[in-house]
Amino acid sequence: MASHQDPAFESWLDGQLSHSASAMLSSVSPVSIVKHRPGFGQTIRPVAGAIVASPVLGNYDPDPDYFFHWFRDSAVVIDALRLLYVERRIGAEALQHLRDFIRFSLALNALDGRAIAAVQDRRTRVAPELLQYLREDHELAGVHGDAVAAETRVNPDGTLDVLRWARPQHDGPPLRALALLRWVAGGHLDAALLAEVAPLIRFDLGFTLRHWREPSFDIWEEESGHHYYTLRVSAAALAEGAAWLEGLGDAAQAQRCREESQAVLRLLDGYWVDEEGATHGYYRSRVLADGRPSPKALDIAVILSAIHSLGTEASHSPVDLRMQATLARLDALFDAAYPINHGRAAGRGTAMGRYAGDVYCSGGAYYFSTLGAAEFCFRAAVLGGDARHGNQWMERGDAYLATVRTYTPAGGDLSEQFDQHSGAQTSAKQLAWSHAAFISCVFARRIAAAASQASR
Repeated sequence: MASHQDPAFESWLDGQLSHSASAMLSSVSPVSIVKHRPGFGQTIRPVAGAIVASPVLGNYDPDPDYFFHWFRDSAVVIDALRLLYVERRIGAEALQHLRDFIRFSLALNALDGRAIAAVQDRRTRVAPELLQYLREDHELAGVHGDAVAAETRVNPDGTLDVLRWARPQHDGPPLRALALLRWVAGGHLDAALLAEVAPLIRFDLGFTLRHWREPSFDIWEEESGHHYYTLRVSAAALAEGAAWLEGLGDAAQAQRCREESQAVLRLLDGYWVDEEGATHGYYRSRVLADGRPSPKALDIAVILSAIHSLGTEASHSPVDLRMQATLARLDALFDAAYPINHGRAAGRGTAMGRYAGDVYCSGGAYYFSTLGAAEFCFRAAVLGGDARHGNQWMERGDAYLATVRTYTPAGGDLSEQFDQHSGAQTSAKQLAWSHAAFISCVFARRIAAAASQASR
C-alpha cells in the first residue's frame, strides 16, 4: 500500500507538488502567449489577471482550444494559489496575481454584448465554414449586467467570447466568492487589497442570491437544469459570505445569505436517490429543466462539490454517509467500465471519470476526478474524528493517488484526461485544473496526516 510511511511515495508527492505549482502558474496572467484564431479573425493577447484553462495552444487538432478564462476553473486555480502562498512555496508574487485577478474580474462586469452585436460586418470576418460556431446577434445583445458573470468563459484579453457555448452557467460567481473569502479569512491581505476584493465578493454573493433558483448548465457544460454541484457551492458561498458580512456589520444581508444557504441545502436533501437506505443510494447530480431523467445522474461532480465547498456542516460534506455512498457507487461504476482499472496492482485505487458513457475526447479518466476522490477521502479522515476510520480513509486516498502516480509521466505534466484503455494522456495538455487539484489534494493529505499523528 502506498502510504505516508513510504519514502518513495512521499518523495514523488513533493516533486510533483513543485512541478504542479510551476505548471499551474503558467496559466496565470499568460501575457507572453498570443492566440490566433484566424478563421474567426481573432488575435487574443492576454492581460494580467486572466487565468487560462490551458496555456498549451490547441485548435481541436486534436487537442481542444482551452485558451479561455473560465470562471469556474480560474476560481479553483486562485484557491490553489492561496495554498501555495500559505506554504511559502510562492511569495509576494501570489498577492500580485490575486490583485490582478480581482481587477480583471471586476472589469469584466462592464462588458456589454450589445456593442458587439451592433457591429455590421462582424460576420464577414469569419470563414464561411465557421459561421455555424458564431453566436447570434440577439444572444450577444443579452450579455450585460449579471449575464456577463453567467457567461461560462471569456477571452483572456478581457473580451466576450463570441463562440457558441453552453450558457448560462451559475457556478462561477459562488466558487470565486469561496476562493476570495478563504484568502480574506486567512489574514493574508493588507487593507488596500481587502478594499479591492470586497466589491467582488459582494457582487458574487449578490449574483448567487439572485440566480441560484434559476436553471443553468452543469459543470461539464452539457445539460441545462438544476445541478447539485452549482447548488452546493452556492450554499457554501452564501454561508461563508454571511459570516464575512456579519464581521463587516452588515447584519441584514448576512441574515439573508444564511437563510438562502439553508434553503439550498434543504433542496439538496431531495437529490438523494434512495436504494435500500443511506448506504445504497446516491446523490443525483441534476434535475433537468424539462424533467427528463438524465443518464448522467451519477456524476463525480457531486464529489467535487463536497471538496470545493468545505463548510462546517456534516450534511452534504465528506462525512455525510450519503455522500460516501455516492463515492462508492462512482468507484464501482468506473472500476467496471475502464479497462485500465481491471487487474490493477495492489494498493492502486480506481481511475475515476465523470459519469457513465462519457464520450468527450477519449471519454476516459480525469486527473481532477481521481484527485478529487483522493481529496474527499483525506477530508473524510479529518472530519470523521475517528482514528481507526481515519486511517482507512487515508489508505483509500493514497490508493487513488497511487493511480495518479502510475499515469503521470516522469516530467510531471498533467493533461485533462488519461485514456481508459491505455492510460495515455488525452485532451487539453497542462490543464490548470488538473494541477490545482493535485495541489489541493496534497494539502488535504497533509492536514489528515497531521491529525492522524496528533490522535496517537
